[in-house]
Amino acid sequence: MIFGFLKSQTLSARQRRLQNTPLFRTLKPLEVKFVDGLMHERRYLPEEIVFDENEEGQALYLVMAGRVEISRVHEGSRQLVSELGPGSFFGDLALLDNSPRSAQARAVDGCELAVFFRDDFLALMETDAVIGYKISLALARHIGQRLRDMHGGQLQLEAL
Repeated sequence: MIFGFLKSQTLSARQRRLQNTPLFRTLKPLEVKFVDGLMHERRYLPEEIVFDENEEGQALYLVMAGRVEISRVHEGSRQLVSELGPGSFFGDLALLDNSPRSAQARAVDGCELAVFFRDDFLALMETDAVIGYKISLALARHIGQRLRDMHGGQLQLEAL
């Protein structure tokens, strides 16, 4: 059988790391294996740019090993927004649209990233709605929490 590898409930080390990220925590082992098949592995050298501010967003990145610094230009100088380590993910809005990146991502040290391209995510939404739903819900919760954190718990919504 072509998909015989999916039958096993045993996850590889990489798949266990994926399942331990907030984005994939609700997925069953077989669902994690399926998503892992859609992920692309990328390695970056220290100080290498993952993506630049204002580039078109095409993928979400999960930090598998190493550290990534997120920064943006503010009042003429580059300001650190966040430093992310293993288990973190960034570039999540790129799964939803192709708006320009609002920040730069740069490898602090040698790092390994799992990359989930928007086209693969959209195809997943069409082929397996349950997995797509679970990932979308985790993504929505993550974005909602980030908004609450930015507004100190006082999320202000404008009237539609």
